[in-house]
Amino acid sequence: MHTTIPKGHPHDVPMIDNDKPQTKKWLPKLIAWEVTRSCNLDCIHCRAAARFGPYPNELSTEECMTFLNDVAKAFPSFIIILTGGEPMMRPDIWDIASHGTKLGLRMVMAPCGFLVTEETTKKMMDVGIKRVSFSIDGATRESHDNFRRVNGAFDSVMHAIENVKKVGLEFQVNTTITKHNLHELPSILDMVIKLGAKAHHPFLLVPTGRGAELKDHEISPEDYEKTLTWFYDMRDKVPLQFKPTCAPHYYRIFRQKEREKGISVKPETHGLDAMSKGCMGGQTFAFVSHTGKVQICGFLDVECGDIRKEPFSKIWDTSKVFQEMRAWDEYLGRCGYCEFRKVCGGCRARAFAFTGNYLEEEPFCTYQPSEIAKKHGQPR
Repeated sequence: MHTTIPKGHPHDVPMIDNDKPQTKKWLPKLIAWEVTRSCNLDCIHCRAAARFGPYPNELSTEECMTFLNDVAKAFPSFIIILTGGEPMMRPDIWDIASHGTKLGLRMVMAPCGFLVTEETTKKMMDVGIKRVSFSIDGATRESHDNFRRVNGAFDSVMHAIENVKKVGLEFQVNTTITKHNLHELPSILDMVIKLGAKAHHPFLLVPTGRGAELKDHEISPEDYEKTLTWFYDMRDKVPLQFKPTCAPHYYRIFRQKEREKGISVKPETHGLDAMSKGCMGGQTFAFVSHTGKVQICGFLDVECGDIRKEPFSKIWDTSKVFQEMRAWDEYLGRCGYCEFRKVCGGCRARAFAFTGNYLEEEPFCTYQPSEIAKKHGQPR
């Protein structure tokens, strides 16, 4: 699962008026919805360990429509990512997408590539899909296909991109970063620019699902720091949105680098970068599984509610886990008192994968908070 964020509709807008009740303080902006877990790929890093399927107990068409109705009523203009698995392996996907569009939701899609034909791209346009995302995890056919574990995966993405360009549909590219492709990042970025993508969102691997087998392939904390610094250095040099994902301490680095230049980070001068926070799970972002289970994100497999039992809007307001995500000062270790905790927050899923506690400090951050922060914060 990868996020797909249309231009002008960020998922990372901070909470609104602090004086309002808690149930109104945190407004969701984006849901990644795993409409099916069935998939025609077998990617080595897949958080869902998805296979061809079928998977039992997936939400029915009626349940899907009810979910969209609830979201549209409670949170107008919400962004819904139709993801999987491969969302187009669900036979009613076009009905679902069309219904969401009619309700005023912004429907986007994260397909794998093989099923993105001239015919299906026209269907995407007909039902109101605003943007699609594709994954490119290698600078060459060989490195991408090795990572995806399917011959022809690279070529399928290239054909898919050509097909969406023919109908004028916006697309972005996501890249999962591991030791196998770290050295290829500049080449991948150059390829993405030449392809005409609106955005490139590199994802820092979170070792869950089949990705748990890749813990040894995760880049070191020191390489994380160097890579996130490279992202910062490139942000103003490329003609597209270039934003790391599942790397919350990027926003700490971003502010550090700006301050070194004597620049104060403000919305008036830095736009969305000044309003963004690293980990937004349970704060402006949520994940819904193929069986209706709600999580803060697709990488933290801790159930926060079930849309078959209660509306998503109620889960959003009352979930214990969501409430914990919003209480930054209660995080453990450095993350609980770091002076950058309100703009970073650490990756809760990575903390859980390595420590078994999603409130623990981010294990791949090298930053040591100042003594002042430690003294006035709440170290534990």
